[in-house]
Amino acid sequence: MKKGIILLAILAIVSTETNAQLGNVLDKAKSVATNAGFDVNTLTTGIMGKLSPALTLSAAQKPKVTNAITEYLSQKAQFIAKQQTNPAEYKQRQMGIFQGLKSKLAGILVKNQMNKFLGLKPATNDPANVLSQLFF
Repeated sequence: MKKGIILLAILAIVSTETNAQLGNVLDKAKSVATNAGFDVNTLTTGIMGKLSPALTLSAAQKPKVTNAITEYLSQKAQFIAKQQTNPAEYKQRQMGIFQGLKSKLAGILVKNQMNKFLGLKPATNDPANVLSQLFF
């Protein structure tokens, strides 16, 4: 009986320690993204400040587009460091999640708005242009 209780205690400690380590990894990833100037909430606000008037979003569309942009940027934050360490992997992953964003937006925006959205892509990855975070 004592061995069973001791075994359960050890398992509980190991489980708690593992969860704490996973939390630390996620916190570190968020910290790296923030330190790289990639704050999801700030970027979402800036991007929506440009998209709303450019696409003439309706009141019903704004929260849906905001959620899609936030989700996209949250996914991108998980691998943003790869932009410096492994550009090929970064580009591949970014293209994958961008396709997901386009699919979501296609269900929210009308065709004319979607065409305008795609036309907003900057010619180059300009850090001064917040829309670069969507397309690059």
